[in-house]
Amino acid sequence: MPFISQIQRQTDYNLFPSSTPIVIDNGASYFRIGWAGETDPRVIFRNIVQRPRHKTTGETVTIVGDHDTTLLKYFDCTRSGPRSAFDSNVVYQFEIMEYILDFAFDRLGANGSEQIDHPVLITECVCNPVHSRSKMAELLFETYGVPSVAFGVDAAFSYKYNQQYGICNKDGLAICPGFSTTHVIPFVEGEPVYRGSCRTNIGGYHITDYLKQLLSLKHPQHMTKLTWEKVEDLKMEHCYIAPDYFSEAQLFQKGTKEAEHKTRCWQLPWVPPPTEEPPSEEEIARKAAIKERQGQRLREMAEAKRSSRINELENQIHGLEFLLQQLEQVEENDIAAFLSDTGYVSRQEIESTLVKLTQSLRKAKGERKVEQAELEKTDASMNEKYPLIHIPDNMLSLEQLKEKRRQIFLKTTTEGRQRAKQKRVEEELEQEKKNQEEEERRLENPELYVEQMQAKYKELSEKIDQRKRLKTNGNHTNGNNTSGGVGRGERLNAAQRERMRLLTTAAFDRGKGEDTFGAKDEDWQLYKLMSRDNDDDDEEMDENEAELARISARLQEVDPTFVPKQESGPTQSAAEIPRVRPLTKEDFQIVLGVERFRCPEILFRPNWVGIDQVGLDEMTGVSIRRLPTKDKDLEQRLTSSILMTGGCCLFPGMSERLEAGIRMIRPCGAPIKVVRALDPVLDAWRGASVYATKLQFPQQTFSRMDYYEKGEDWLRRYQLQYTL
Repeated sequence: MPFISQIQRQTDYNLFPSSTPIVIDNGASYFRIGWAGETDPRVIFRNIVQRPRHKTTGETVTIVGDHDTTLLKYFDCTRSGPRSAFDSNVVYQFEIMEYILDFAFDRLGANGSEQIDHPVLITECVCNPVHSRSKMAELLFETYGVPSVAFGVDAAFSYKYNQQYGICNKDGLAICPGFSTTHVIPFVEGEPVYRGSCRTNIGGYHITDYLKQLLSLKHPQHMTKLTWEKVEDLKMEHCYIAPDYFSEAQLFQKGTKEAEHKTRCWQLPWVPPPTEEPPSEEEIARKAAIKERQGQRLREMAEAKRSSRINELENQIHGLEFLLQQLEQVEENDIAAFLSDTGYVSRQEIESTLVKLTQSLRKAKGERKVEQAELEKTDASMNEKYPLIHIPDNMLSLEQLKEKRRQIFLKTTTEGRQRAKQKRVEEELEQEKKNQEEEERRLENPELYVEQMQAKYKELSEKIDQRKRLKTNGNHTNGNNTSGGVGRGERLNAAQRERMRLLTTAAFDRGKGEDTFGAKDEDWQLYKLMSRDNDDDDEEMDENEAELARISARLQEVDPTFVPKQESGPTQSAAEIPRVRPLTKEDFQIVLGVERFRCPEILFRPNWVGIDQVGLDEMTGVSIRRLPTKDKDLEQRLTSSILMTGGCCLFPGMSERLEAGIRMIRPCGAPIKVVRALDPVLDAWRGASVYATKLQFPQQTFSRMDYYEKGEDWLRRYQLQYTL
């Protein structure tokens, strides 16, 4: 299970006498602090510091240890990520270490304005550099006023604590796979032999980072969910050590039931999309009735508006006709004075307005065809407008001839426009008539009408698709209705091939001798054939596509279940059309298969992550070979009492795999016993807590006065004695 932090502020700090030591387990992953003699530390938190800025005020705040993700939304964390005071397993950033100690002493209950008047026992790594130890002592003495300090190795405290309970012997090996490094320390007569110790730069940090990389590559769409904290939890909950890595990997490669049983799944938050059921017949009928009522309302509103418009136009026409009747009774000289109050200037303007209003009235009433009298009136007005058209040329001067040609051109253009307009009107009437007939057929038998429209839609779709295929492939396919590897001549249609034949024949005849092409009328007929616009098929296709679009729109109106066919390019196959499927529950799952045992395997194979060092099993052999004395009995005593301590020892199968690996490098029949600590995580602090309660503990510390008098050289020779 994941480690849980404890950062509640203690209230009993003043109840402890000044002689009670404070025990600190300063690990690269977690920081633990408490009182000597107690079984558990009082405060536990992650050994990291973060200094983000507040988004509103811009103030920089210091966050030590674990943080609440709901509070970080108020801070800008893009420029300040989590920072550690450790480089590998050595403290080197003492500014960060000061933030951590401030927070630790505050959570323990100390007042920030007062000095720490308790002895301090703090853990460090194996063979800690003198510079790091002296800086830590300087920080504790000068910043916090600690009276005395003792430094000890965390793995040694854990070994001595388990030795009290008979878990291990006086002679043995302590294997400590930590957060960033792994150590092997031999113990002889209960004391660590640092000359025989061994270190590998591999630990829990590398396992978490490796697992995060593998899961990000496997599920790139969920990279934002794979935070460091969550991957750390997944590692502690699901990872294990395989007894034989390659046999375990073959199980997952073959996909056996055992592999499925070992696969774990992390379900991300997922809300199933709402299912859309097809509408029932009652729903379709209800929607059709609503649409019919809405259409009837629109038609009634349009009819009312049309009636109002007709009445308005009729009133205006009656007014103009009455005005013209009054003008007939007015003398020519008084017309201007009479029209000054009406807004018109002349009789012609009134007549022109009357003609426009009459046309608007006919259009509002739906009278599209012009009566014969109107045509005759139009002809008369045309004759009045173009008086030179019917006069012979021999009776006109040069200027009049030019004016006559201009009038002929204007008259021809005007007549052409009128004919085009009349044609459009007739086409609109014809289309309206067809629409009315279609609506009548639909009302008579709606189901039959929909079936007929769908059949026509399918027929036109197939016809258009076939024309596109023929135009692309030239009547040649590869058996799958897709374009094959054909030449340009095979891609041409019949009309284009005929044109190519005529051009080839003309060129061949011309090269025979004398060029007599054009002497006969048949030659010019050949020019007409060659220069003919061969777009008849395209025009027919455009008409079919327009009709298909009209039918599709009509079907969407009358049939709610109709789905129009998606168009694709002529060279695009059906397999290339992208298909989008709805997201399912499986798309929001993080699956852990081989990653469960592949990531912890780097403890035994560090070269998988680019670290050219030995694994855990080989480290024991290296440590034994480094001992100053070559005693076979001592080696057997060491291998018969191997203690595993540290957070990475919690992986299931760790002891069995480590024992099998050590057995392969030791002589046949050598006694090998690998045991795990009672609590690999807290035994280091508990061992230090027990050690600090002994009466001889003050003799193992050095005071602030000794530090000021003897200086850094005395710290170089300082070494804690664990057997008291």
